[in-house]
Amino acid sequence: MTPACKLLKQKNIVYTLHEYSHDANSTNSYGLEAVEKLALPAHEVFKTLLVSDGKNYYVAILPVSHQLNLKKVAAVFGCKKLALADAKVAERLTGFVVGGISPLGQKKRLKTVIDLTAQRLQKMYVSGGRRGLDLGLSPSDLSVLLGASFIDIIDEKNI
Repeated sequence: MTPACKLLKQKNIVYTLHEYSHDANSTNSYGLEAVEKLALPAHEVFKTLLVSDGKNYYVAILPVSHQLNLKKVAAVFGCKKLALADAKVAERLTGFVVGGISPLGQKKRLKTVIDLTAQRLQKMYVSGGRRGLDLGLSPSDLSVLLGASFIDIIDEKNI
């Protein structure tokens, strides 16, 4: 039971667990590996990225099949410029390992945005807090739990 699962259970949020065997030799990104192994549509599986302006850290949740548009996210958070956070810093701040960073149950709650495409889904999938574990839940439940808004944050091109 990861911190993400504990939080959902504590808040009485309906969710589903989706486990798969993570392949350490996979050439896919962690998110695309989840898409493949769980046989889910790529637009329903979301990755959790940490970004920073050098001083503050923020969370962006977007489909695994897209790239984050740093300019759009910077505008949302009122920053001049943002960059992806260093992996070690992301792990320290969230309490999760890269490839298993969940937006839920992080050590420190950070300001978060969810890509607008999630709003059209009945269910979205996010990391459950370890590699090989995804959680399926309603986008609106995720938004409420995180105090997150749905904003256009992706680059128009797919990965």
